[in-house]
Amino acid sequence: MLSPLALVASDAPVALGVALFVVGALLSNATEPGAVREFFADNGLVLLTAGIVLAAVVGVGLFFVGNKELAKAWLDQYGLLALFLILILEGAMLLYFAPSESLVPLGVTLLAESSTDYATIAAVIAVAVVGATIGQYALFLLAKRGGREYLLEKRWFRIDESQLDRFDGWFQKWGRVVVPVSNALLFTRGMLTVPAGFAEMNDAEFVVLSALGTLVFQTWLAAAALYALELGFLGFL
Repeated sequence: MLSPLALVASDAPVALGVALFVVGALLSNATEPGAVREFFADNGLVLLTAGIVLAAVVGVGLFFVGNKELAKAWLDQYGLLALFLILILEGAMLLYFAPSESLVPLGVTLLAESSTDYATIAAVIAVAVVGATIGQYALFLLAKRGGREYLLEKRWFRIDESQLDRFDGWFQKWGRVVVPVSNALLFTRGMLTVPAGFAEMNDAEFVVLSALGTLVFQTWLAAAALYALELGFLGFL
């Protein structure tokens, strides 16, 4: 008999859709269509983020409390897609629910058959780079076209005005080189995306530099995961 977690995972898209609908209906606390639209305009991105992360957590959780064969099938089918969607959210600075530094190591550990499964490892890194770059480019465009006040008014934008001033100063001092450098480092990933948009940096140049920094970052994270696998630290998976 399947565990409750396995039952949810076996039909994850339906469960996710129902969950998001119910949460939206309950939290809106409104009887008028306009109020419902306003709620989803303000909170829709957060709900979407939570839903995607929840679906990914269900798949990973099956390894520990559910059916491992079902978990393997779920991850084989949806793993790269889930990683891609989550990295888009990470790039757009919407990933509140999980440390982004864990995503690629977890993907490599769960999806690769071994430390020499280079095709899968390369696919995980490529998906992460493309997803994160799409998310960062979307945020870059919002900053470029919407401006400072537009972003500061949004509930999902988690950088306050003093932090934004500091990152703006970095960009003004060092120029576009801070985009790939910041993307390649812990704690500063994505923080220069918005200042680059405010400065109206060339779109193609931003995409290339953003992707370059993310490639460096995700590659060394994947290498760390492979090293941990070689040492047997993650043998319980």
